[in-house]
Amino acid sequence: MSATRSDSDASVTALDDHVERRPQTTPAGVALTILRWVVRIVVLVLLIDVVRILVTSKTIEWGTVAHYLTFGQILSGVLTTLELTVAGMAIGIALGVILALMRLSSSLVMNMAASGYLWLFRGTPLLVQILFLYNLASFIPRVTIGVPFGGPTLVSSDTNSLITVTSAAILALGLNQAAYMCEIVRAGILSVDEGQLEASLALGMTRRRAMRRIILPQAMPVIIPPTGNNAIALLKDSSLVSVISMKELLYQAQLIYSAQFNTIPLLVVVCIWYLAMTTVSTIGQHYLERHFGRGTTRTSPPSFRQRFGRNLTSILRPGRAAEGVGA
Repeated sequence: MSATRSDSDASVTALDDHVERRPQTTPAGVALTILRWVVRIVVLVLLIDVVRILVTSKTIEWGTVAHYLTFGQILSGVLTTLELTVAGMAIGIALGVILALMRLSSSLVMNMAASGYLWLFRGTPLLVQILFLYNLASFIPRVTIGVPFGGPTLVSSDTNSLITVTSAAILALGLNQAAYMCEIVRAGILSVDEGQLEASLALGMTRRRAMRRIILPQAMPVIIPPTGNNAIALLKDSSLVSVISMKELLYQAQLIYSAQFNTIPLLVVVCIWYLAMTTVSTIGQHYLERHFGRGTTRTSPPSFRQRFGRNLTSILRPGRAAEGVGA
């Protein structure tokens, strides 16, 4: 009995020694803590220096920036940029889902058609696609719908009347986005266990209903994060349509500074608006991820306020943060 008690006491003592020996008290832990603080101080000094340069720079002309930040022409460009992004993402998501289902189809023709679409639109730059669609009339003078190989024509129209600046920009952004959304949706569908589809079919559901009611809702936590990233990327890539004189944000700024010769202040205005739009999009993506990820984990992902509080606690009270992690 005494031997058993001594063994248990020794185990408790060893466990206490293990618990009390925190990483911060070891030489390696102390060195790591010092290194973290050095890195934080260096980053903070660099940020302060960047802010100093931006604030004290005479080239930026902050008075001019403030004047043009809410200028009517700039606001019109912001609205056009948002419209292009929404329209491009709508086309990309709708066509991407169709292409993903074609890629997952057992039909060789469907699979090859979807693979060829991805090969074409992912293999060529977006800028080239914009220019090609804008000049489509040089390649196809008339758009005709009818029976192929010399059959009767049902509908025919001049390409120039169909492919305007706006339609070329929206089509180029949407068709390019669809190629990437296809792989995102396909990855989300493949992440769902095959047994879910088999169980749905066993309950009498059709494949279409099972895909809509069972598979896609479970695939959303995988689909939402990269879709949000693509939407933010498309928001910025919409500036490429300025090459075809689409009056979005960047093109409107170019019109102003080409006449007023204040290039840097106008480019700063463009940066501020893009940063504002991407920030709002990022926050929206975060809450969308929280909404669709509620059933995947026991606890919902932390909010921005909670994450900021944890980071602030880890900086001000590193020992207490470590105790929380250890607990």
